Amino acid sequence: MTENAIIWSIAGLTAAGVVTRPFRWPEAIWAALGAFVLLAFQLIGPVDALAGIAKGVDVYLFLIGMMLLSELARREGLFDWIAAIATSHAKGSPRRLFVLVYLVGLVVTVFLSNDATAVVLTPAVYAACRAARVRDPMPYLLVCAFIANAASFLLPISNPANLVIFAGGEMPPLSRWLSIFLLPSIVSIVVTFVCLYWTQWRTLSQDSLAASAERPALTRSASLAGWGILVTAIILVTASAMHADLGVPTFLAGTITTALVLMLTRQSPVETIKGISWSVLPLVAGLFVIVEALDRTGVTGLLSGQLASLASASQAEAVGVAGVFVAIVCNLVNNLPAGLVAGSAVQAAHVSDKVAGAVLIGVDLGPNLSVTGSLATILWLSALRREGLHISSWRFLKLGTVVMFPALILSLASLILF
Repeated sequence: MTENAIIWSIAGLTAAGVVTRPFRWPEAIWAALGAFVLLAFQLIGPVDALAGIAKGVDVYLFLIGMMLLSELARREGLFDWIAAIATSHAKGSPRRLFVLVYLVGLVVTVFLSNDATAVVLTPAVYAACRAARVRDPMPYLLVCAFIANAASFLLPISNPANLVIFAGGEMPPLSRWLSIFLLPSIVSIVVTFVCLYWTQWRTLSQDSLAASAERPALTRSASLAGWGILVTAIILVTASAMHADLGVPTFLAGTITTALVLMLTRQSPVETIKGISWSVLPLVAGLFVIVEALDRTGVTGLLSGQLASLASASQAEAVGVAGVFVAIVCNLVNNLPAGLVAGSAVQAAHVSDKVAGAVLIGVDLGPNLSVTGSLATILWLSALRREGLHISSWRFLKLGTVVMFPALILSLASLILF
Protein backbone atom coordinates (compact mmCIF):
# COMPACT_ATOMS: atom_id res chain seq x y z
CA MET A 1 0.00 0.00 0.00
CA THR A 2 1.41 3.40 -0.97
CA GLU A 3 1.94 6.22 1.51
CA ASN A 4 -0.93 8.23 0.01
CA ALA A 5 -3.28 5.26 0.33
CA ILE A 6 -2.30 4.84 3.99
CA ILE A 7 -3.00 8.54 4.67
CA TRP A 8 -6.41 8.28 3.01
CA SER A 9 -7.18 5.11 5.00
CA ILE A 10 -6.28 6.78 8.30
CA ALA A 11 -8.34 9.82 7.36
CA GLY A 12 -11.31 7.59 6.51
CA LEU A 13 -11.06 5.64 9.76
CA THR A 14 -10.76 8.90 11.71
CA ALA A 15 -13.88 10.27 10.04
CA ALA A 16 -15.72 7.02 10.81
CA GLY A 17 -14.63 7.24 14.44
CA VAL A 18 -15.81 10.84 14.75
CA VAL A 19 -19.19 9.98 13.20
CA THR A 20 -19.94 6.68 14.97
CA ARG A 21 -18.11 7.26 18.30
CA PRO A 22 -17.12 3.62 19.01
CA PHE A 23 -17.06 2.75 22.73
CA ARG A 24 -18.91 6.07 23.18
CA TRP A 25 -15.60 7.90 23.21
CA PRO A 26 -15.93 11.62 22.45
CA GLU A 27 -15.39 12.84 18.88
CA ALA A 28 -12.24 14.68 19.98
CA ILE A 29 -10.48 11.44 20.96
CA TRP A 30 -10.90 9.97 17.49
CA ALA A 31 -9.73 13.15 15.75
CA ALA A 32 -6.70 13.42 18.03
CA LEU A 33 -5.96 9.69 17.63
CA GLY A 34 -5.97 10.00 13.84
CA ALA A 35 -3.54 12.93 14.00
CA PHE A 36 -1.29 11.03 16.44
CA VAL A 37 -1.17 7.94 14.17
CA LEU A 38 -0.13 10.11 11.22
CA LEU A 39 2.68 11.58 13.32
CA ALA A 40 3.72 8.23 14.82
CA PHE A 41 4.13 6.62 11.39
CA GLN A 42 5.85 9.76 10.04
CA LEU A 43 3.16 10.28 7.44
CA ILE A 44 3.22 13.93 8.42
CA GLY A 45 6.09 15.77 10.07
CA PRO A 46 5.81 17.76 13.32
CA VAL A 47 6.33 21.03 11.43
CA ASP A 48 3.50 20.27 8.98
CA ALA A 49 1.24 19.10 11.80
CA LEU A 50 1.84 22.33 13.70
CA ALA A 51 1.18 24.28 10.50
CA GLY A 52 -2.16 22.49 10.19
CA ILE A 53 -3.06 23.21 13.81
CA ALA A 54 -2.03 26.85 13.37
CA LYS A 55 -4.55 27.27 10.54
CA GLY A 56 -7.32 26.89 13.12
CA VAL A 57 -6.09 29.51 15.63
CA ASP A 58 -8.75 32.04 14.63
CA VAL A 59 -11.43 29.36 14.98
CA TYR A 60 -10.19 28.29 18.43
CA LEU A 61 -10.28 31.87 19.71
CA PHE A 62 -13.74 32.41 18.23
CA LEU A 63 -15.09 29.28 19.90
CA ILE A 64 -13.56 30.06 23.29
CA GLY A 65 -15.12 33.54 23.26
CA MET A 66 -18.54 32.20 22.30
CA MET A 67 -18.43 29.35 24.82
CA LEU A 68 -17.47 31.78 27.59
CA LEU A 69 -20.44 34.01 26.75
CA SER A 70 -22.80 31.04 26.61
CA GLU A 71 -21.71 29.50 29.89
CA LEU A 72 -21.82 32.90 31.57
CA ALA A 73 -25.35 33.59 30.31
CA ARG A 74 -26.50 30.13 31.40
CA ARG A 75 -25.04 30.43 34.91
CA GLU A 76 -26.40 33.94 35.48
CA GLY A 77 -29.95 33.00 34.45
CA LEU A 78 -30.17 35.00 31.22
CA PHE A 79 -31.45 31.94 29.35
CA ASP A 80 -34.18 31.33 31.91
CA TRP A 81 -35.34 34.93 31.53
CA ILE A 82 -35.37 34.68 27.72
CA ALA A 83 -37.18 31.36 27.96
CA ALA A 84 -40.01 32.85 29.99
CA ILE A 85 -40.46 35.61 27.38
CA ALA A 86 -40.50 33.07 24.53
CA THR A 87 -43.06 30.93 26.33
CA SER A 88 -45.25 33.94 26.97
CA HIS A 89 -45.22 34.95 23.29
CA ALA A 90 -46.02 31.38 22.23
CA LYS A 91 -49.37 31.74 24.04
CA GLY A 92 -49.72 28.04 24.61
CA SER A 93 -49.15 27.05 20.96
CA PRO A 94 -46.35 24.53 20.21
CA ARG A 95 -46.39 25.59 16.53
CA ARG A 96 -45.99 29.25 17.46
CA LEU A 97 -43.06 28.39 19.72
CA PHE A 98 -41.51 26.36 16.88
CA VAL A 99 -41.77 29.33 14.49
CA LEU A 100 -40.49 31.72 17.15
CA VAL A 101 -37.42 29.57 17.80
CA TYR A 102 -36.75 29.36 14.05
CA LEU A 103 -36.90 33.14 13.64
CA VAL A 104 -34.65 33.77 16.64
CA GLY A 105 -32.23 31.14 15.32
CA LEU A 106 -32.20 32.90 11.96
CA VAL A 107 -31.23 36.23 13.54
CA VAL A 108 -28.57 34.69 15.80
CA THR A 109 -27.02 32.73 12.92
CA VAL A 110 -26.90 35.66 10.52
CA PHE A 111 -25.39 38.17 12.95
CA LEU A 112 -23.48 35.97 15.43
CA SER A 113 -22.59 32.90 13.29
CA ASN A 114 -23.92 29.36 13.19
CA ASP A 115 -21.60 28.27 16.01
CA ALA A 116 -23.18 30.89 18.25
CA THR A 117 -26.63 29.46 17.46
CA ALA A 118 -25.45 26.07 18.65
CA VAL A 119 -23.63 27.37 21.72
CA VAL A 120 -25.83 30.30 22.81
CA LEU A 121 -29.34 29.53 21.53
CA THR A 122 -29.60 25.79 22.26
CA PRO A 123 -29.46 26.16 26.06
CA ALA A 124 -31.99 29.01 25.88
CA VAL A 125 -34.39 26.90 23.81
CA TYR A 126 -34.08 24.00 26.23
CA ALA A 127 -34.81 26.38 29.09
CA ALA A 128 -37.89 27.63 27.20
CA CYS A 129 -39.11 24.07 26.71
CA ARG A 130 -38.61 23.34 30.39
CA ALA A 131 -40.45 26.50 31.35
CA ALA A 132 -43.31 25.62 28.99
CA ARG A 133 -43.37 22.05 30.33
CA VAL A 134 -43.29 20.49 26.85
CA ARG A 135 -43.34 16.70 26.67
CA ASP A 136 -40.69 16.44 23.94
CA PRO A 137 -38.22 19.33 23.50
CA MET A 138 -36.44 17.72 20.54
CA PRO A 139 -38.45 19.41 17.70
CA TYR A 140 -37.52 22.83 19.05
CA LEU A 141 -33.89 21.83 19.65
CA LEU A 142 -33.64 20.44 16.12
CA VAL A 143 -34.49 23.93 14.89
CA CYS A 144 -31.24 25.18 16.44
CA ALA A 145 -29.20 22.56 14.57
CA PHE A 146 -30.81 23.02 11.15
CA ILE A 147 -31.19 26.81 11.01
CA ALA A 148 -27.55 27.14 12.12
CA ASN A 149 -26.43 25.68 8.79
CA ALA A 150 -29.34 26.71 6.57
CA ALA A 151 -28.85 30.45 7.22
CA SER A 152 -25.07 30.39 7.47
CA PHE A 153 -24.23 31.89 4.07
CA LEU A 154 -26.46 34.96 4.12
CA LEU A 155 -23.54 37.10 5.37
CA PRO A 156 -19.79 36.41 5.42
CA ILE A 157 -19.80 36.36 9.24
CA SER A 158 -22.66 33.87 9.46
CA ASN A 159 -20.21 30.96 9.33
CA PRO A 160 -16.44 30.88 10.03
CA ALA A 161 -16.18 28.44 7.11
CA ASN A 162 -17.12 31.33 4.78
CA LEU A 163 -13.88 33.07 5.68
CA VAL A 164 -11.95 29.82 5.26
CA ILE A 165 -13.25 29.41 1.69
CA PHE A 166 -11.79 32.77 0.69
CA ALA A 167 -8.63 32.50 2.81
CA GLY A 168 -5.73 33.62 0.68
CA GLY A 169 -8.08 35.07 -1.91
CA GLU A 170 -10.28 38.11 -2.22
CA MET A 171 -13.37 38.20 -0.01
CA PRO A 172 -16.22 39.63 -2.13
CA PRO A 173 -17.54 43.01 -0.90
CA LEU A 174 -20.91 42.79 0.84
CA SER A 175 -22.87 44.04 -2.19
CA ARG A 176 -21.36 41.37 -4.42
CA TRP A 177 -21.80 38.74 -1.71
CA LEU A 178 -25.51 39.49 -1.43
CA SER A 179 -25.94 39.48 -5.20
CA ILE A 180 -24.62 35.89 -5.21
CA PHE A 181 -26.06 34.46 -2.00
CA LEU A 182 -29.19 36.42 -1.05
CA LEU A 183 -31.66 34.40 -3.13
CA PRO A 184 -30.05 30.99 -2.44
CA SER A 185 -30.04 31.87 1.28
CA ILE A 186 -33.73 32.75 1.26
CA VAL A 187 -34.48 29.49 -0.57
CA SER A 188 -32.37 27.54 1.92
CA ILE A 189 -34.05 29.13 4.94
CA VAL A 190 -37.61 28.71 3.64
CA VAL A 191 -37.23 25.15 2.30
CA THR A 192 -35.44 24.00 5.45
CA PHE A 193 -38.28 25.39 7.57
CA VAL A 194 -40.98 23.72 5.44
CA CYS A 195 -39.25 20.33 5.45
CA LEU A 196 -38.38 20.45 9.13
CA TYR A 197 -41.88 21.56 10.12
CA TRP A 198 -43.38 18.78 7.97
CA THR A 199 -41.28 16.17 9.78
CA GLN A 200 -42.19 17.51 13.24
CA TRP A 201 -45.83 18.51 12.83
CA ARG A 202 -47.20 15.29 14.35
CA THR A 203 -45.14 15.71 17.51
CA LEU A 204 -46.09 19.38 17.71
CA SER A 205 -49.79 18.63 17.25
CA GLN A 206 -49.73 16.17 20.14
CA ASP A 207 -47.92 18.53 22.51
CA SER A 208 -49.12 21.39 24.67
CA LEU A 209 -47.44 24.33 26.37
CA ALA A 210 -47.99 26.07 29.63
CA ALA A 211 -50.00 29.19 28.78
CA SER A 212 -47.65 31.35 30.78
CA ALA A 213 -44.56 31.01 32.89
CA GLU A 214 -43.41 33.02 35.83
CA ARG A 215 -40.76 35.39 34.54
CA PRO A 216 -37.65 35.38 36.74
CA ALA A 217 -36.05 38.68 37.61
CA LEU A 218 -33.28 39.82 35.30
CA THR A 219 -30.26 40.28 37.56
CA ARG A 220 -27.55 42.83 36.92
CA SER A 221 -25.07 40.07 36.10
CA ALA A 222 -27.47 38.44 33.62
CA SER A 223 -28.12 41.81 32.00
CA LEU A 224 -24.37 42.40 31.70
CA ALA A 225 -23.95 38.98 30.06
CA GLY A 226 -26.72 39.87 27.60
CA TRP A 227 -25.06 43.16 26.73
CA GLY A 228 -21.81 41.26 26.22
CA ILE A 229 -23.49 39.02 23.64
CA LEU A 230 -25.06 42.03 21.90
CA VAL A 231 -21.77 43.94 21.78
CA THR A 232 -20.06 40.84 20.44
CA ALA A 233 -22.58 40.73 17.57
CA ILE A 234 -21.80 44.36 16.72
CA ILE A 235 -18.06 43.66 16.88
CA LEU A 236 -18.40 40.68 14.53
CA VAL A 237 -20.35 42.67 11.94
CA THR A 238 -17.78 45.49 12.12
CA ALA A 239 -14.81 43.12 11.91
CA SER A 240 -16.35 41.41 8.90
CA ALA A 241 -16.91 44.73 7.13
CA MET A 242 -13.25 45.56 7.74
CA HIS A 243 -12.13 42.12 6.45
CA ALA A 244 -10.59 41.42 9.88
CA ASP A 245 -10.29 38.04 11.57
CA LEU A 246 -13.13 37.19 13.96
CA GLY A 247 -11.29 35.08 16.52
CA VAL A 248 -9.39 37.71 18.50
CA PRO A 249 -12.29 40.20 18.89
CA THR A 250 -14.68 37.41 19.90
CA PHE A 251 -12.19 36.01 22.39
CA LEU A 252 -11.58 39.46 23.89
CA ALA A 253 -15.32 40.21 24.09
CA GLY A 254 -15.99 36.89 25.85
CA THR A 255 -13.06 37.26 28.22
CA ILE A 256 -13.80 40.87 29.16
CA THR A 257 -17.52 40.18 29.67
CA THR A 258 -16.70 37.15 31.84
CA ALA A 259 -14.23 39.15 33.93
CA LEU A 260 -16.73 41.99 34.48
CA VAL A 261 -19.54 39.63 35.50
CA LEU A 262 -17.30 37.64 37.86
CA MET A 263 -16.05 40.87 39.43
CA LEU A 264 -19.65 42.06 39.87
CA THR A 265 -20.78 38.79 41.47
CA ARG A 266 -17.45 38.14 43.24
CA GLN A 267 -17.34 34.59 41.90
CA SER A 268 -14.36 32.40 41.13
CA PRO A 269 -13.80 31.75 37.40
CA VAL A 270 -13.27 28.04 38.09
CA GLU A 271 -16.90 26.93 37.71
CA THR A 272 -17.40 28.95 34.53
CA ILE A 273 -14.23 27.51 32.99
CA LYS A 274 -15.21 23.97 34.02
CA GLY A 275 -18.58 24.39 32.29
CA ILE A 276 -17.03 24.94 28.83
CA SER A 277 -16.84 22.05 26.33
CA TRP A 278 -13.08 22.24 25.89
CA SER A 279 -12.97 18.95 23.97
CA VAL A 280 -14.13 20.77 20.83
CA LEU A 281 -10.68 22.41 20.50
CA PRO A 282 -8.63 19.19 20.12
CA LEU A 283 -11.38 17.92 17.82
CA VAL A 284 -10.90 20.86 15.46
CA ALA A 285 -7.11 20.73 15.78
CA GLY A 286 -7.04 17.00 14.96
CA LEU A 287 -9.19 17.54 11.88
CA PHE A 288 -6.88 20.30 10.65
CA VAL A 289 -3.90 17.93 10.97
CA ILE A 290 -5.76 15.26 8.97
CA VAL A 291 -6.49 17.78 6.21
CA GLU A 292 -2.86 18.94 6.18
CA ALA A 293 -1.79 15.34 5.60
CA LEU A 294 -4.39 14.87 2.87
CA ASP A 295 -3.19 18.02 1.16
CA ARG A 296 0.25 16.43 0.83
CA THR A 297 -1.29 13.65 -1.28
CA GLY A 298 -2.10 16.16 -4.04
CA VAL A 299 -5.84 16.23 -3.42
CA THR A 300 -6.03 20.02 -3.89
CA GLY A 301 -4.45 19.89 -7.35
CA LEU A 302 -6.68 17.01 -8.39
CA LEU A 303 -9.87 18.75 -7.24
CA SER A 304 -8.95 22.11 -8.79
CA GLY A 305 -8.25 20.42 -12.13
CA GLN A 306 -11.58 18.59 -12.09
CA LEU A 307 -13.42 21.75 -11.06
CA ALA A 308 -11.83 23.84 -13.81
CA SER A 309 -12.64 21.15 -16.38
CA LEU A 310 -16.27 20.99 -15.28
CA ALA A 311 -16.65 24.77 -15.29
CA SER A 312 -15.20 25.10 -18.81
CA ALA A 313 -17.62 22.49 -20.15
CA SER A 314 -20.79 23.74 -18.44
CA GLN A 315 -21.21 26.25 -15.64
CA ALA A 316 -24.62 24.82 -14.68
CA GLU A 317 -23.20 21.32 -14.46
CA ALA A 318 -20.23 22.57 -12.44
CA VAL A 319 -22.55 24.31 -9.97
CA GLY A 320 -24.68 21.21 -9.47
CA VAL A 321 -21.89 18.65 -9.27
CA ALA A 322 -19.56 20.76 -7.11
CA GLY A 323 -22.31 21.79 -4.69
CA VAL A 324 -23.65 18.27 -4.14
CA PHE A 325 -20.20 16.64 -4.04
CA VAL A 326 -18.83 19.09 -1.48
CA ALA A 327 -22.02 18.82 0.61
CA ILE A 328 -21.63 15.05 0.90
CA VAL A 329 -17.88 15.20 1.58
CA CYS A 330 -18.45 17.67 4.43
CA ASN A 331 -20.43 15.00 6.25
CA LEU A 332 -17.49 12.61 5.99
CA VAL A 333 -14.71 14.90 7.24
CA ASN A 334 -16.55 17.92 8.77
CA ASN A 335 -17.12 21.12 6.83
CA LEU A 336 -14.38 23.23 8.40
CA PRO A 337 -11.38 21.19 7.18
CA ALA A 338 -13.29 20.35 4.00
CA GLY A 339 -13.75 24.08 3.47
CA LEU A 340 -9.98 24.56 3.63
CA VAL A 341 -9.41 22.03 0.85
CA ALA A 342 -12.39 23.24 -1.20
CA GLY A 343 -11.34 26.87 -0.83
CA SER A 344 -7.80 26.10 -2.06
CA ALA A 345 -9.23 24.17 -5.02
CA VAL A 346 -11.60 27.03 -5.92
CA GLN A 347 -8.79 29.60 -5.86
CA ALA A 348 -6.48 27.39 -7.92
CA ALA A 349 -9.20 26.65 -10.50
CA HIS A 350 -10.06 30.37 -11.02
CA VAL A 351 -13.76 29.59 -11.50
CA SER A 352 -16.70 32.02 -11.71
CA ASP A 353 -18.55 33.46 -8.72
CA LYS A 354 -21.44 31.05 -9.25
CA VAL A 355 -19.24 27.95 -9.19
CA ALA A 356 -17.38 29.25 -6.14
CA GLY A 357 -20.77 30.04 -4.60
CA ALA A 358 -21.96 26.47 -5.19
CA VAL A 359 -18.92 25.15 -3.32
CA LEU A 360 -19.60 27.51 -0.42
CA ILE A 361 -23.29 26.50 -0.30
CA GLY A 362 -22.19 22.86 -0.19
CA VAL A 363 -19.81 23.61 2.68
CA ASP A 364 -22.42 25.57 4.65
CA LEU A 365 -25.72 23.79 3.94
CA GLY A 366 -24.49 20.25 3.25
CA PRO A 367 -23.67 19.50 6.92
CA ASN A 368 -27.41 19.43 7.75
CA LEU A 369 -27.24 15.80 6.64
CA SER A 370 -25.36 14.41 9.66
CA VAL A 371 -24.51 15.15 13.29
CA THR A 372 -20.81 15.59 12.52
CA GLY A 373 -21.13 17.58 9.27
CA SER A 374 -20.34 20.93 10.84
CA LEU A 375 -18.70 22.22 13.97
CA ALA A 376 -21.99 23.95 14.82
CA THR A 377 -23.84 20.62 14.89
CA ILE A 378 -21.12 19.03 17.03
CA LEU A 379 -21.41 21.95 19.47
CA TRP A 380 -25.19 21.46 19.39
CA LEU A 381 -24.71 17.80 20.32
CA SER A 382 -22.48 18.84 23.23
CA ALA A 383 -25.18 21.24 24.44
CA LEU A 384 -27.76 18.42 24.30
CA ARG A 385 -25.54 16.01 26.23
CA ARG A 386 -25.03 18.66 28.88
CA GLU A 387 -28.79 18.59 29.47
CA GLY A 388 -28.91 14.78 29.50
CA LEU A 389 -30.47 14.54 26.02
CA HIS A 390 -29.41 12.30 23.13
CA ILE A 391 -30.12 11.86 19.45
CA SER A 392 -28.63 8.97 17.49
CA SER A 393 -26.57 9.51 14.36
CA TRP A 394 -29.00 7.32 12.41
CA ARG A 395 -32.07 9.30 13.50
CA PHE A 396 -30.41 12.58 12.55
CA LEU A 397 -29.26 11.13 9.21
CA LYS A 398 -32.80 10.07 8.30
CA LEU A 399 -34.12 13.51 9.19
CA GLY A 400 -31.21 15.27 7.48
CA THR A 401 -31.84 13.39 4.25
CA VAL A 402 -35.40 14.71 4.12
CA VAL A 403 -34.47 18.27 5.11
CA MET A 404 -31.05 18.92 3.58
CA PHE A 405 -31.28 17.61 0.03
CA PRO A 406 -34.39 19.60 -1.05
CA ALA A 407 -32.89 22.79 0.42
CA LEU A 408 -29.52 22.14 -1.24
CA ILE A 409 -30.91 21.28 -4.68
CA LEU A 410 -33.29 24.25 -4.78
CA SER A 411 -30.61 26.65 -3.47
CA LEU A 412 -28.19 25.50 -6.18
CA ALA A 413 -30.98 25.77 -8.78
CA SER A 414 -31.64 29.39 -7.75
CA LEU A 415 -27.91 30.08 -8.08
CA ILE A 416 -27.90 28.70 -11.63
CA LEU A 417 -31.13 30.30 -12.85
CA PHE A 418 -30.87 33.83 -11.41
